[in-house]
Amino acid sequence: MQDQCLKITFLGLSITSSWGNGHATTYRALIRELSAMGHDVLFLERDVPWYAANRDLPNPPYVRTELYNSIEELQQKFAREVAESDAVIVGSYVPDGVEVGRWVTGVAEGLTAFYDIDTPVTMAKLERGDEEYLSRDLIPTYDMYLSFTGGPILEFIENQYGARHALPLYCSVDPGQYYPEEQPARWDLGYMGTYSEDRQPTLDRLLIEPARRSIENDFVVAGPMYPASIVWPGNVERIEHVPPAEHRRFYNQQSFTLNITRADMIRAGYCPGVRLFEAAACGVPVISDYWTGLEEFFAPNHDILLACEPDDVLRYISTITQGERREIGGRARQRVLAHHTAAHRARELESYIVEHLPATRRP
Repeated sequence: MQDQCLKITFLGLSITSSWGNGHATTYRALIRELSAMGHDVLFLERDVPWYAANRDLPNPPYVRTELYNSIEELQQKFAREVAESDAVIVGSYVPDGVEVGRWVTGVAEGLTAFYDIDTPVTMAKLERGDEEYLSRDLIPTYDMYLSFTGGPILEFIENQYGARHALPLYCSVDPGQYYPEEQPARWDLGYMGTYSEDRQPTLDRLLIEPARRSIENDFVVAGPMYPASIVWPGNVERIEHVPPAEHRRFYNQQSFTLNITRADMIRAGYCPGVRLFEAAACGVPVISDYWTGLEEFFAPNHDILLACEPDDVLRYISTITQGERREIGGRARQRVLAHHTAAHRARELESYIVEHLPATRRP
C-alpha cells in the first residue's frame, strides 16, 4: 500500500504478559505483522506487579518494548518518541489512561488514536460516569477511535461523544500459531476465559449444567480468578491458566469448544472475541451464545453452532459425528483465514493511518 516505513508507537495494557487478559495476544499478532510489513513499532507498557510476576513473553522479538513505572517516567523518557511517531495508539485499560491520552494528544505531532479492545464495556463505563481509562472530553481529541466492535456503535461514538473517525479494527488470529493438529481427545467440551461475573450465568447454563447431566462426558474450564465458592462437577477439569504457547494444543484436545460473550458486548453486537477466532483457526467446532452481527463473521449452524440452553449443548456433543465436526470446524477455519488473520488487521490499520495522516507526513 505504501513504500515508506511508518513509525508507530503503542501504549497498551500489556504485550509481555497474557495473564488474565486477552490484550496481549491481540497486540502480539497485530504488531508482529506490522513489523513484518517493514514498520518501526515501539510498545510502551506500564510495569505492574501482577504482570511482572507472570510474563510469558518479556521481550517480544518483533517489537521494541519498554516498561515505565509512572506517568512522570513515561513523559521524561519517551516524549521525543511520541512526538516523532507517525501514529501513536493508546489502548483501553491502560493505567492512568486519561492522563496518558491527554499527554499523547498534546505532544504527538503525527496521528493519534484510541484503540478500544473493550468498546461495549467502555461505553457502559462512560454512561455511568466511570472514566477509568477514557473520558468523554478526551475522545474528540484523538484523530481516530479504533474499535474491536463494529456495527451501529461506531456511529454512536461519533454522534454521542464527538469522535472524529470511529473505525472497526476487530480482533484477529495468527494462523502460524493456531491451526489443526492431531491431539488425543481429552474433553468433549472446553471453555477458556478469565472469570467474569456477567459471563458466569452462561457458563453455568452451557457447560456446568450439561456436565451435571452427562457424567459420561468430560469438560474443562481454563482461566484465572474463578471464586472458590463455585462448585464444579467432578467431570469438569479446572486449569488456572493456559499460556498462549499452549492454546493451540488446548483447543485441539477438545471435541467442541464453548464461546461466551460478555453482556455489554451482546448488547452492542458485532463484537467477536479473540478466543472465537483462535478456536476456529484450529478447526475446532465452536458452540456459542448469540449476539447481533454474528452472521457477519460466521454462518450460524453451518460453521458455528448456537446454543441457548443445556439441551442444545448436550444434543451437539451427543449427536454430531466426528466427520461432521471436522466439516463444521473446517468451514469456520476457512472463514477466519479469508478475513480475520492478523495480517488482515495490520493492513487495515496501515490503510487507516495512511488515509488520516496529516498531509505533510504522508508517505
